[in-house]
Amino acid sequence: MQTNFTLAQLADPHVAESEQILRKCVHCGFCTATCPTYVTLGNELDSPRGRIYLIKDMLENGRAADTQVVTHIDRCLSCLACTTTCPSGVDYMHLVDHARVHIERTYKRPFMNRLTRAILAAVLPYPGRFRAALVLAGIGRPFAGLMRGAALKPFAAMLALAPHSIPAPSPFARPGRYEPQAERRGRVAILTGCAQPVLDPAINEATIRLLTRLGVEVVVPEGETCCGSLVHHMGREEQALASARANVDVWTREIEAGGLDAIIITASGCGTTIKDYGHMLRLDPAYAGKAARVSALAKDITEYLAGLELPAHMSKGITVAYHSACSMQHGQKITMAPKHLLKAAGFTVRDPAEGHLCCGSAGTYNIMQPDISAALKARKIKNIEATKADIIATGNIGCITQIGSGTATPILHTVELLDWAYGGAVPEKLRDLPLA
Repeated sequence: MQTNFTLAQLADPHVAESEQILRKCVHCGFCTATCPTYVTLGNELDSPRGRIYLIKDMLENGRAADTQVVTHIDRCLSCLACTTTCPSGVDYMHLVDHARVHIERTYKRPFMNRLTRAILAAVLPYPGRFRAALVLAGIGRPFAGLMRGAALKPFAAMLALAPHSIPAPSPFARPGRYEPQAERRGRVAILTGCAQPVLDPAINEATIRLLTRLGVEVVVPEGETCCGSLVHHMGREEQALASARANVDVWTREIEAGGLDAIIITASGCGTTIKDYGHMLRLDPAYAGKAARVSALAKDITEYLAGLELPAHMSKGITVAYHSACSMQHGQKITMAPKHLLKAAGFTVRDPAEGHLCCGSAGTYNIMQPDISAALKARKIKNIEATKADIIATGNIGCITQIGSGTATPILHTVELLDWAYGGAVPEKLRDLPLA
């Protein structure tokens, strides 16, 4: 793609990076076939190629974002299916990240939209606030029917997604160290997260149990914060970078104190962002090197387990539909490890049709774009249920919440099944089922 940025514009390193990304696009349109919003809406401007044209025009002309640009950028899930498909290697992720920051700085959203986004940014990254919000959701749920207007739809979506019961806080979410129960094989830190320990603390509990049984010391560091991905995808870059710096400092202390073989992440959406810390902080001389080291150590739990020799297992004779989260398959390019681990643990694994398409969760997308999200969820659940699997496995809490809200088939994190297969207790969600 030909570009016409001025030398003054290219003096901005963010603009210079975006210009190089834009120049790689050859308008081929391969991305349209795998873009969930284009497949759903059929609008060229809701495809990666269409959004690239909008971003190019906005940045090249140095103008503020307008309603058209904001509408179509907001509809992007950041699923990154387009980057998997693109034959030219267009780095769409960092281009749309730049566009969102530009929108946040130059566009004044309608009041209710600003309020909703501000509430999400002030609540979701903080476990205590999020837990309190879920309690309030139980009180507000009877009034969801009154929120049918466009401005209030996000609040109705929040109420619909909120669980009817909230698990008790887990002791595994508190800072601490868990000693290996077998011959020592390594030392790792684990990301506690923000939404996940409130919605499903069993995921990290299973991870810590499994790793310590395998001889791995697990550290839950003091001072860890949200990874920053939720606000990062809202264009709130300073808030995202503050979270990144805080976590880099926390994990750097652990690296220097006792060494780390990996930083284990059990939410693939968080993993995609943490693996990008080196890029996010590349222009900060105080953090660039440290952030790059942290990113290099970040590993999804299945990525880490794939490098260990696992013990013998008892075959469960259970069929699992594996849903590959977008942040796992497109963001981190981890496609085979989770399925190989499940098969090696004795499960029969089935791949749902259209596995490349997003389930519609995408951080806060199912709140901010509830109609598109609902269409994608229905499509995803239809394909999953067509496998006739006993249970569903995935590697991201957002997908677990989204898909679980629309199917009676139990959905668990992959590591919960692996913990069970290698000596752990039956997962809570499966205890009342005949298969357990």
